[in-house]
Amino acid sequence: MTFRGVAVPAGPGQSIAAALVAAGITDWRTTRGRGRPRGLFCGIGVCFDCLISIDGARAERACLVPAA
Repeated sequence: MTFRGVAVPAGPGQSIAAALVAAGITDWRTTRGRGRPRGLFCGIGVCFDCLISIDGARAERACLVPAA
């Protein structure tokens, strides 16, 4: 997969969030109000901190979407 133009390796069954964190990418969005960085927090889809746009689809939870 690619993230911001950079190739990110992903293993079978690995979530997008897990692949990003394994590649050293710990935040991929910022909060609306203060612009604070957000990435993986709970890892189970409850907190919604890991929201990401995937192929034009907005607000996907990166911890739940398979990378491959």
